[in-house]
Amino acid sequence: MLSDIEIAQSATLQKIATITHKLHINVDDLIPYGHHIAKLSTNCIQNLQHKVDGKLILVTAISPTPAGEGKTTTTIGLADALNQVLAGRDEHAVVCMREPSLGPVFGLKGGATGGGYSQVVPMEDVNLHFTGDFHAISSANNLLAALIDNHIYQGNALNIDPASVTWRRCMDMNDRALRDITLNSRNKDGHAYVRQTGFDITVASEVMAIFCLASSLKDLQARLANIQIGLSTTQQPILARDLQAEGAMTALLKNAFQPTMVQTLEHTAALVHGGPFANIAHGCNSVIATKAALKLADYVVTEAGFGADLGAEKFIDIKCRKTGLQPAAVVLVATVRALKYHGGVEVADLNQENLAALQAGMINLQKHVQNLQQHFGLHVVVAINHFATDTDAEITLLQTETENLGVKALVCKHWGQGGAGAKDLAMEVLNVTAHTSDTFKFLYPDELPLLQKIETIAQKIYGASHVELSSIAQKSLLALEKDYGHYPVCIAKTQYSFSSDPTLRGAPVGHVLKVRELRLSRGAEFVVAICGDIMTMPGLPKLPASERIGVSQAGTITGLN
Repeated sequence: MLSDIEIAQSATLQKIATITHKLHINVDDLIPYGHHIAKLSTNCIQNLQHKVDGKLILVTAISPTPAGEGKTTTTIGLADALNQVLAGRDEHAVVCMREPSLGPVFGLKGGATGGGYSQVVPMEDVNLHFTGDFHAISSANNLLAALIDNHIYQGNALNIDPASVTWRRCMDMNDRALRDITLNSRNKDGHAYVRQTGFDITVASEVMAIFCLASSLKDLQARLANIQIGLSTTQQPILARDLQAEGAMTALLKNAFQPTMVQTLEHTAALVHGGPFANIAHGCNSVIATKAALKLADYVVTEAGFGADLGAEKFIDIKCRKTGLQPAAVVLVATVRALKYHGGVEVADLNQENLAALQAGMINLQKHVQNLQQHFGLHVVVAINHFATDTDAEITLLQTETENLGVKALVCKHWGQGGAGAKDLAMEVLNVTAHTSDTFKFLYPDELPLLQKIETIAQKIYGASHVELSSIAQKSLLALEKDYGHYPVCIAKTQYSFSSDPTLRGAPVGHVLKVRELRLSRGAEFVVAICGDIMTMPGLPKLPASERIGVSQAGTITGLN
């Protein structure tokens, strides 16, 4: 079997104008970045507004494991399969997904353009610099940081309390050395001051969240203006607009804000735009890309990061709540290998048949299905991402147990076969989306206090007994509840467990969700609850993926996955 990058590099890509022509996009409405990448112009987005929306299909997954689940691969494979099934009907499906971050690309996880024969291409461009969107987001974030320190240096007319400044710098790379830094500065008169700060990875920044939730350039600028960077010496909020930062920040983001179109290996159109992590941010691609996709196609397949307890919950309680979007169906990705891991089997032994471990690990899938059905009122289809080591007995057991939940589980072989390997899944998704219902709901109402929102997620979605706030988080809660109690909450926690302890597999119950910090994202309009040991600036592993990546004398990138 060829590697992912070898498959991608051997593919014959169509010109991007050919891809967009199928969706009736005028070539003059494209802003080309070479032959195979283009942004949709603002004019194009505006001209789509009169069209009827297609149906939105959300792809999520069980809790991630070292065995891998293949959520992005399934997202792409399903869209390709839908287009095969829809051929001749004058109906189309498109993919709508996030841009990869360089942190995982050079770290442990690798790229995020799918795998095998279900990939978005050109994969090297998408995984690396792409159209420079992340650079623009980092630059806008760091411009605001520079303006804050410059304002203090130039005399501090706003009376910013340096110790209260919460705005952090960012970069799109895993670098644990930058988590905590000390700024030693002087003002214009030579008076020294020291303040503690640090860097976040770009995908965790509030600018990224704003970028992905804004509905227009006007909305983007208004949200950027509303960013709270700290307090004055009299404890009054200081906003980005007080520094007159929002205009320049928007200027940096103007081109990046236009959604980017690429294609899959089977020439399905793919909008790839924005990229917040789901363990430390809200984990969904941009609103503007999703809404454009719904105007362009009859079916839009999108994904939410990591397990359904994180990405799907935030997709619904943050993205859908803010935009009016509503999934017509949810695909929950699982593998036999991952479920055996949740049943107690170590990675080295996952290739061996183990029905007892699979049965034990099913509790993780069951909890995710129940959450999606009971708490969000969604119609669920399970995609069994097939591995060659899966046995017939294991597949039968998984399907039987899933059917006991009233949900169909379809075996998918898109990694090795492309869209043809996911046709059964596509047919079931079409069957589910053909029947409309009004069962969709949010987990909690806007008016619920912040702490009760956190408790509701912890107890209903995670199975926790209660929530425990640090003294710092308690102090923040008192300050936030008065003015921002109506905001949704964005839980930042490990992706590897329902709990905040990454070692707890399956579906643990009775655990305590420990909240160590609360952060206000005033421009994004949510409150972040940072739990356990989760870091907003990840570190590289002992053997980073970067060690395998290189460039041949012919200029071909190697080792990227």
